[in-house]
Amino acid sequence: MRPPWVLCAAVLGCASPTRTATPVPGSATAPLTPTPSPTATPTSGTAAATAAPRRRGAESIEPERDEPSLAPIRHDLFLGSGEAPPPPALRPQVFPDRYTDVDGVLTFRGDPSRTGGAWGRRRVERGRLEVAWTTRTGPGTPRWGGGAGWTGEPVIVRWPEVVRHSMPALAGTGPGLVEVIQGSLDGSVHFLDLATGRRTRAPLRTGNPIKGSVSLDPRGYPLLFVGQGIPGERPIGLRAYSLVDHAEVLFLPGLDGAAPRRWGAFDGSGLLNRDTDTFLVGGENGVVYVVDLGTAFDPIAMTVSLAPRVLRYRFRDARSDRTGIEGSLAIHRNLAFFGDNGGTIQALDLRTFRPAWALEAGDDTDASLVVDLEGRGPVLYAATEVDVQGESGLARVRKIDGLTGRVLWERAFPCRGERGARKIDAGIFATPLVGRDDLADRVLVTLSRCPERGALVALSKADGREIWRTALRTDAWSSPTAVRDEVDGRTFVLQGDRGGRLHVVDGADGRVLHVLRLDGTIEASPAVFDDLVVLATRAGTIYGIRIR
Repeated sequence: MRPPWVLCAAVLGCASPTRTATPVPGSATAPLTPTPSPTATPTSGTAAATAAPRRRGAESIEPERDEPSLAPIRHDLFLGSGEAPPPPALRPQVFPDRYTDVDGVLTFRGDPSRTGGAWGRRRVERGRLEVAWTTRTGPGTPRWGGGAGWTGEPVIVRWPEVVRHSMPALAGTGPGLVEVIQGSLDGSVHFLDLATGRRTRAPLRTGNPIKGSVSLDPRGYPLLFVGQGIPGERPIGLRAYSLVDHAEVLFLPGLDGAAPRRWGAFDGSGLLNRDTDTFLVGGENGVVYVVDLGTAFDPIAMTVSLAPRVLRYRFRDARSDRTGIEGSLAIHRNLAFFGDNGGTIQALDLRTFRPAWALEAGDDTDASLVVDLEGRGPVLYAATEVDVQGESGLARVRKIDGLTGRVLWERAFPCRGERGARKIDAGIFATPLVGRDDLADRVLVTLSRCPERGALVALSKADGREIWRTALRTDAWSSPTAVRDEVDGRTFVLQGDRGGRLHVVDGADGRVLHVLRLDGTIEASPAVFDDLVVLATRAGTIYGIRIR
């Protein structure tokens, strides 16, 4: 049965790509056309791809579009440039199976599957936390202050030596520097030494509060991407900076004339395909941007520059004009997965820049989708909030077949927010945590005001049944992060709440082993490097917290 909504997609500016920086001659990379699955049969209207050498095991997968539960959305598509495939300069995308070879957490939740957030080795036997250092951000605006909001996860990187030497600001640092890069509501990006919390260089002022998570080039290049979350002193959008000299090398305006929505924030953390030099990010204006960067990095001359060309993918839900994307795109090879504010979850095939499937989620999906690999291909875990439904309603957790969009199981949780002068949101805002190793049978979900306070819930991957539930004292937006003990293999979970408490939870049974009280509301998500956790609060403090 065809649902009462229509999904449309447009590829804009293909014939004459938008340029937002001065071109650098000879900086563009050669086109890459991935090889489709040998057994795949192209659907009508989809251009067949030609063979090309594969790199790092990057192999495309074929979505299935003939499930009876799905609308034939391929018939509802239109392309701004007709039925021809995108030109070679904006080539099809297949992400490598390994996102980066650089040590650290370089994007929200660590990689395109959005399942990580912790890197390295640690002992967690005692399951206790202690503050190792603190650093203050700027005061910010009267309304938003400093510190970090949702999703607010920092980047943590051990710089390759040749790259560290290309950045004059780090000339006084020693080999093996691990740097923390934290976006803040004060409108600046802060740079800290992970070991000490001391500043490694001056803050980078962007002009507008940063609410989401920054991302770093996975090749280890000194190239930082920062999405701005709230209008301020400058036009709002996504900016890229050279960390050689802090020069702005890219600006994607959020108030884009081609966008279906007039809201310019970028809360999502972008992903860079190192095989094709292409950056992908979703905006709250309802556009997925595919940027052919044209990167030129010379570590000897200490220069980095871009010659970007921009492709815009936009879509329309006939039921709602709330098409904004607040979560971070999750990507598996050539399929990008995301939800929007209006209640649509979809898969975008990055070979054709057309939707592979779409489904009606029922409400706003701010939490990023996460990808798990089971059996024949990717599965997704998606979670919604209570927004379109009104003050109260059901937050839903779904397990979805990533190739077809078929819902494999669904759990609904009654939630209640507050409207009026003191608006308090309810539902699921935290990105789910896919269990690995000793927790491979479960997915962890953070509930906020469901029904009154918060809770961390473990659900069975097989059928969605509840394995355990741990109550929190307040609502919670921070994403749970897994830390695994390197000796006995046990996995523990870090969970922050909006009362300023950071919990250590035993992933096996949900027991709370320790609670560390911080100085303000926790909305941001932690990143972990070895035994150090980095987490900022809304009170203006960045914490370095040691796991004992």
